[in-house]
Amino acid sequence: MRHGKAGKRLGRTTSHRLAMVRNMVTSLLEHERIVTTAPKAKEVRRVADQMITLAKRGDLHSRRQALSTIRDEKIVAKLFSQIRDEYMNRAGGYTRIIRTGNRIGDAAQMAILELVNYREDKAEEKPN
Repeated sequence: MRHGKAGKRLGRTTSHRLAMVRNMVTSLLEHERIVTTAPKAKEVRRVADQMITLAKRGDLHSRRQALSTIRDEKIVAKLFSQIRDEYMNRAGGYTRIIRTGNRIGDAAQMAILELVNYREDKAEEKPN
C-alpha cells in the first residue's frame, strides 16, 4: 500500500526522477514556460511553487535551500530578484497547466506549464 507516499514515480528511478524535476524547474524559471507531459507538469508544479515561496521569504537560508534544488546561480538570482517581485502579493498558485492534447507518437497527454504572469510579448523582448 502507498499510504503517506506523496508524488508519482513517473516510471523512473529516484535519482533520475529528482534530476529530471530539478532540470525542468530550472527550465521553467529560466524560460517561464515549458512543454511537457501532464503527469510531469503536475510534479514539476509542486517544486516550482515551493521555489517561488522560498524566494518570497528572501533570506539567506531560503536562497541556499533554493540552490540545493536549482543548482544554477543565475536562475536563482533571477528567482530572488525578478520573479519574487512579480509574485510578492500573490498567496499561491504561481503556475498554470494548460492541456494541449495527445502526442502523436505515443498518445501521451501533453501540457504547457507556465508561470501565471507569463506574457508572449515579454518573452519576445528578451535578448538571448
